[in-house]
Amino acid sequence: MKKFLVIQTAFLGDAVLATALLEKLHAFFPDAAIDLVIREGNEGLFEGHPFLNKLFIWNKRTNKTSNLFKLINDIRKTRYDHVINCQRFFSTGLMTVLAKGDEKIGYDKNPMAPFFTRLVKHVIGDGRHEVDRLNALIEHLTDKSRPLPKLYPTAKDQQAAARSGKYVCIAPTSVWFTKQWPEAKWIELIRLLPTDVRVFLLGAPGDAEACSRIAQQAGRGDVLAGKLSLLGTAHLMQGATMNYVNDSAPLHIASAMNAPVTVVFCSTVPAFGFGPLRENGRVVETSEKLDCRPCGLHGYKACPKGHFRCALGIEVHRVMER
Repeated sequence: MKKFLVIQTAFLGDAVLATALLEKLHAFFPDAAIDLVIREGNEGLFEGHPFLNKLFIWNKRTNKTSNLFKLINDIRKTRYDHVINCQRFFSTGLMTVLAKGDEKIGYDKNPMAPFFTRLVKHVIGDGRHEVDRLNALIEHLTDKSRPLPKLYPTAKDQQAAARSGKYVCIAPTSVWFTKQWPEAKWIELIRLLPTDVRVFLLGAPGDAEACSRIAQQAGRGDVLAGKLSLLGTAHLMQGATMNYVNDSAPLHIASAMNAPVTVVFCSTVPAFGFGPLRENGRVVETSEKLDCRPCGLHGYKACPKGHFRCALGIEVHRVMER
């Protein structure tokens, strides 16, 4: 029986996309034991996951370095056939090198790349989606076909998130300000939505205040930010008439659930490889040619130019078209 270790300790959306590897590895090696390393806070995505053997959780918020070495010590208790690093950073590179594995696979941009046994070229902006870049890590073990992410809400999550009638979900926030369509735009969108469609505002507990502010000014909307589990949120999005999101984790949750989604790209661009993965996904971005866009891969706390035209220039009616 083969043993795989997959490492992805980045943000929530990255962890969702990494499930594409779990799907494909299981499809080609149904009897394999697949272990996964994630950052603390993302473990809710994997409760009851049918293909996971063991989940390793790295607490990066406190005692980051000491927790890293404790984690590495735990990982080293198992001998793996293949260690697959989905990231380009030193900490996961060290994790990969120190793990006991016959094949250690990672990107050429990782600082520890010289010590990997198999290197994969990493390029952003060439039109490939992130799941294609992930697939490049394992195509020598599987094939070149694109894998798709998938989440598995438990019966408990499904029951907690169940809603009747027509509804839309809106996830108006992001870790990065310049990835967020402005609140005034979301308010206008909600006011224009049909009155017979319920509106649910989603997000983490820290997003509840912003969601409440938007709902209050829009005059409608049920705030569920912080009230549903990650898998409960996924199940709710699956049943929505439409999900309206930024370039952020809810977009990838929608892709994993094959849920309809309209994503607003502000400072970032789909060419980075993080757009919708399904045919029911739609991208809306400014039609104005801005020499400052994209201003970065992840976004900023404020517009570097001060005008934020990449977001303010997106008309609400274009987001509403579908």
